[in-house]
Amino acid sequence: MEKKKSNKKFIIILVVLVLFFGTYGTYKYLHALAHETTDDAQIEKNMNPIIPRVNGYITKVYVKDNDFLKKGDTLFTIDQKDYLVKVEDAKAALVAAESSFEVAKADIGSAVANISVSDANVQSAGGNIETAKIRLGRATNDFERYNNLYKNHSITKQQYELALAAKQEAESQVKILQQQQKASAFQKSVIVAKSNVSSKQTEVAAANINRAKAMLDAANLNLSYTTVTAAVDGQISKIGIQPGQLVQPGQALFYIINDNETWVVANFKETQLNKMVIGQKVTVKVDAYPDTDFEGTVTSFSPATGSRFSLLPPDNATGNFVKTIQRLPVKISLSPSNDAVKMKNLRSGMNAEVDVHIK
Repeated sequence: MEKKKSNKKFIIILVVLVLFFGTYGTYKYLHALAHETTDDAQIEKNMNPIIPRVNGYITKVYVKDNDFLKKGDTLFTIDQKDYLVKVEDAKAALVAAESSFEVAKADIGSAVANISVSDANVQSAGGNIETAKIRLGRATNDFERYNNLYKNHSITKQQYELALAAKQEAESQVKILQQQQKASAFQKSVIVAKSNVSSKQTEVAAANINRAKAMLDAANLNLSYTTVTAAVDGQISKIGIQPGQLVQPGQALFYIINDNETWVVANFKETQLNKMVIGQKVTVKVDAYPDTDFEGTVTSFSPATGSRFSLLPPDNATGNFVKTIQRLPVKISLSPSNDAVKMKNLRSGMNAEVDVHIK
């Protein structure tokens, strides 16, 4: 009797186990047909690095580890002394450039006035030459008449010599006036050349003004960079800077975690991706809130597997090849309808389990 009872209990237990595992296996099989899951997933948020744009020594730090702050809040300041000197130097350079421009403009005005005087001198010399030529013509005619009379012995030698002297004086006067006209024209060309030089100097002075203004703007900009402010709302990470510390441009000092957007990056096996598409609904469980299901949507797929973004990507053409299933990062955006408080408390890097509804 005892043996029959033991066999009966064993059969009942076996049947129960078969029904349980059969039911569980059927559920898992049916679930796998409509779902793709992975526990290789993490919460992600934008991490904005705080990077100074100028070098210098920190004078004061206004925030502490894990502080919440708003966009525009001052984080720390850099010693301004060197940058104030550069601003004053740029201002002085601008004043000097403006003075040079005014001097060049004055030179152009003087050159224009001198050109006008030279024009008047050239025109006056031309008029004098015409008058001298008229006199020369009259003196030449008188000389020729007196010359004929002298040959006929109708006039004295003195009268002949006076006519000759008058003609020679008129010729000399014409030559002198022509030389003066040439000198005035040459002087005018020299003044025009100087005017052209002054014009070029004015252009150079104007360019120097623009350059000095640009240098002043750059100096003021660098001065403004000595006050480092928050670019976004968020929570600050651990701060590793102290007053008196020297910082350099491009040096990442700490981070601001932006709470405006939260998403999940899930690393699915390549064999799980054949039925996954953008827009599918997703259920996300975060280890920090095991009793809460967060809703999300498949947003995008990475253009390459995670191994391709590693420091030393694998090269299957070298050494012995062992086929390894690769994982592809998939971005999942969390729905705004989720609990706002819990969403805000999610931290970048938290582990999560992801269930994509493929049907």
